[in-house]
Amino acid sequence: MSNKEIFAALPKGDCDLVTVYRSMHLLEKMEMVKRFDLGDGVARYELLAEGDDGHHHHLVCTRCAAVVEIDECFTRELEDSIAARNGFKAITHKLEFFGICPQCQ
Repeated sequence: MSNKEIFAALPKGDCDLVTVYRSMHLLEKMEMVKRFDLGDGVARYELLAEGDDGHHHHLVCTRCAAVVEIDECFTRELEDSIAARNGFKAITHKLEFFGICPQCQ
C-alpha cells in the first residue's frame, strides 16, 4: 500500500498524512515493512513477517497498476557469475516485470 492508501483506510480524524509518512519511515527503519518503488514515483510498503527480508519480485500492470508478487528468483550461482564477470562483490538485486494483467487484456 502507498502512504495515501494507508491514510485513506484510516478512520477520518485519527491522524494526518504527515503522521502516516513518518510512521512508515520509522517502520521501514525498524525492518517491519519494506518499501518498493515500482517506477511510478509512488512508494509502496509491504508488511514483513518476523525473519522475512522481503526479497521477492513483482509483475506490475501498466494499465491498472495491479501488482503480483513473484517468488521465483535468480540462483546465487547466477548472481555470483554476473558479479565476477564485472568485478563486483556483495551484490543484491531488485527486479520488476511490467506488462498487461489478464483483467486489462
